[in-house]
Amino acid sequence: MNFDYAKDSKEQRPYEHYLEAYRDMDPKEISERTGFPYDEEKSLFTVHLMGTTYFVSFPDYEIHHEEDSMGVYPLEEAMNAKILIVRYMAERHAAPSSGKFITYHEVPWGEVYFRQFQGRCLMRLAFSYGNKLEIFQRIMEHLGAEKSSEGDCSYKIEFMDNLFVKFILWEGDDEFPPSSQILFSDNFAASFAAEDLAVVGDISINMMKALEKKLS
Repeated sequence: MNFDYAKDSKEQRPYEHYLEAYRDMDPKEISERTGFPYDEEKSLFTVHLMGTTYFVSFPDYEIHHEEDSMGVYPLEEAMNAKILIVRYMAERHAAPSSGKFITYHEVPWGEVYFRQFQGRCLMRLAFSYGNKLEIFQRIMEHLGAEKSSEGDCSYKIEFMDNLFVKFILWEGDDEFPPSSQILFSDNFAASFAAEDLAVVGDISINMMKALEKKLS
């Protein structure tokens, strides 16, 4: 399984594959399946990602954000975010949540690929913010995330419409290093594959890092 969604020049291959599939589809069918509203007059989908509203053109897949104060726009700027969304539009579907959250282990194939997820997302989150809880808090509040009760500091964010992620941190001390957990609303398992969830973590942590620079 390609956890990098391919890097650099390799990213073009999956991107072009899903882009071609997207362009051949009926936009109404995409809208019904994903829940993304579609404006037939303007040929635009409305997509919400990490607190920002984006407008995605059909069939060109040109992306523009609605003006806001976020300051970082992964769906315009990051290839992994562009691939995640075009793949979702080409192949995936929206699903209801029961309100429960699940670990990466509980996602189909999650146990097999947990080690990659652990290094790429959990350890990165822990060592980026486990000893910087105030900065983490400022970032999450800027994102419009909701404070949660787990760990020493945790927040729940709506990654996409009705798809929620919890980022949980335990502060390090002299005895133990910082640690983290990332939980997904249970409908992620119906809408995404294990490799997609690693990319969700990637996009989120990359955005935190970019916002940290902007907010400092």
